[in-house]
Amino acid sequence: MKREKIHSIIEGLLYITGEDGVQVEQIHRVLPECTRDEISDIVERMKENYQTNESSGLMITDLPNGYRLTTKPFMKDYAKQFAAIPKTAPLSQAALETVAIIAYKQPVSRIDIEEIRGVKSERALQTLVVKGLIKEVGRAEGSGRAILYGVTPLFLDYFGLHDLSELPPLAEMMKQQNEQVDTYDLFYDQYKETVKDL
Repeated sequence: MKREKIHSIIEGLLYITGEDGVQVEQIHRVLPECTRDEISDIVERMKENYQTNESSGLMITDLPNGYRLTTKPFMKDYAKQFAAIPKTAPLSQAALETVAIIAYKQPVSRIDIEEIRGVKSERALQTLVVKGLIKEVGRAEGSGRAILYGVTPLFLDYFGLHDLSELPPLAEMMKQQNEQVDTYDLFYDQYKETVKDL
């Protein structure tokens, strides 16, 4: 396989893994014809190319035994400006389910969110981060050090809450009162009018 093709595959893997990043071992499993040293060499060259390319707002950063594609430091102020732009599009059902889980379970990792939802949640998480409704609040213990998410003050403003105690009760609490309520439908029903107007 040509080096250019390997480069493009690694770049794609960095993109689809987002903030979680990708481990050298994971890349090796996708590209078994490359040694781990060859993979590291290619990524180091990619890092240099991104860093010196003034027409790109991206860069590659190191993780323990891996790498992550992220924005260059100069993008910070522009990202804040972008996040401050009034949002006219309502949240999708996927994003609403995801942010509801985070609000109730924070701090929570992507894997935990996906276990509750039963589907992948990378795109919903990216949307919520861009909108400024969630943020990284820490890292999980153990291998991989998964990102833990929590809601932001903007989340409270977005849904007209003063604090998280105003969230609808969890389904378990409702069941104790002999009421059968789906937590996330309840969350959606209570705030869908607010979402529609934002």
